[in-house]
Amino acid sequence: MKVTLFTIAAAAGSAYAQQSAWGQCGGMGWTGSTTCVSGYTCHEYNAYYFQCIQGGSSTSAAAASFTPAAASSTKASTITSTTTIKSSSTAAATKVATTSSVVAVSTSKAVSTTAAVTSVAKAASTVASSAASTSTGLVSYAGVNIAGFDFGCGTDGTCDLSSTDNPGTAGIAQIKHFVTDDGLNAFRLPVAWQYLVNNVLGGTLDSTNIAAYDTLVQGCLSAGAAMCIIDIHNYARWNGDIIGQGGPTNAQFASLWSQIATKYASNSKVAFGVMNEPHDVDITEWAATVQAAVTAIRKAGATTQKILLPGNNYTSGAQFISNGSGTALMTVTNIDGSTTNLIFDVHQYLDSDNSGTNAACATNNVDSFETLGAWLRTNKRQAMLTETGGGPTDSTCLTDVCQELATLNSYSDVFLGWTGWAAGMFATSYVLSETPTQSGTTWTDQELVTQCIAGMFKKSS
Repeated sequence: MKVTLFTIAAAAGSAYAQQSAWGQCGGMGWTGSTTCVSGYTCHEYNAYYFQCIQGGSSTSAAAASFTPAAASSTKASTITSTTTIKSSSTAAATKVATTSSVVAVSTSKAVSTTAAVTSVAKAASTVASSAASTSTGLVSYAGVNIAGFDFGCGTDGTCDLSSTDNPGTAGIAQIKHFVTDDGLNAFRLPVAWQYLVNNVLGGTLDSTNIAAYDTLVQGCLSAGAAMCIIDIHNYARWNGDIIGQGGPTNAQFASLWSQIATKYASNSKVAFGVMNEPHDVDITEWAATVQAAVTAIRKAGATTQKILLPGNNYTSGAQFISNGSGTALMTVTNIDGSTTNLIFDVHQYLDSDNSGTNAACATNNVDSFETLGAWLRTNKRQAMLTETGGGPTDSTCLTDVCQELATLNSYSDVFLGWTGWAAGMFATSYVLSETPTQSGTTWTDQELVTQCIAGMFKKSS
């Protein structure tokens, strides 16, 4: 699950030195410096993430009080899939913190990688034998989330636009690398609803902000991607209120999507992600909201593009059937009554609480995706996993994430593919970072990207 994120600078110096500007300085599980350099204040965004922001004298995270249980309890109890530095709960922050940039693989790491590859191969074989023969053995799309335009958004749908971090040139360069060097072809581009309309609910697209976001979309397309997903990253909310359930009206939400679809109606490689991680919604009413968005998109002239339909519980893949999301969203149709290119959108993390806030993986999600895959086949529908991930160098994740994606490959007739969480403006030290590093003309990927996000896509072809 997730929350939204903020740029995380890699901490320099010893664990006891003051944290650099914009670096993490506290939060649950944080063991680094809790004071900031002069001119920066350690600001609490949520229980999981404190960041050194400009202004004020140096302060310590220890001085701030927070209640972890209150911040994360809801998600922990409802989340099964989770998402993004989105952190499972309120915290984008969570995801922020831990691993260091991946560059070199140590001898011990190499050994664990070999073991991971062996076990993944076995898992893939087992899954393939149980999957129906209709699968081709390879998904059509794989890639990464390019985060930044969503930074500052919480799971209550509030978005602090001062935290927005335009991926710009850096994000486009990453996409080009992922396409050219790794063979990836799908990228999800999260953005805050408030950013697109400059905080005016029901307003028109802000000319300056949509131009900045469109630069990223066009960069994705020009890099050679086969799918560039526009993702509204608001958790089914605007400033705490649920769309169509006491908050913004379905008409206001439909207006947003009508304007976006009008802009991209002529490009078949643009896909529309209706909403990131709805949670705690009435699923029947939410399906009506999704229908309003789909109808607006199709009426705007985007008649053939893929539209991703999210369910409840942070659009958990493991709970998509049991929480009623599948049944409710089955009723959503195109204007002509068909369901062509209406794709279910699911998220699933692999840590112990399914929140996507811990580096270590505790499950491979194989059972969950086999169950969902069988349901999709029975109902003749398709889904896409648009958020998943794990610690970029964690040995358990190098096995489990690869096994998860091997399962999707084995059900490629009903799973379109995956986009990992996340690169873009996330620092390489972020706990689920998939951000590559560049030295001159040479790029170095996070190990999880090499082995699983890109590796399982290459292995499938």
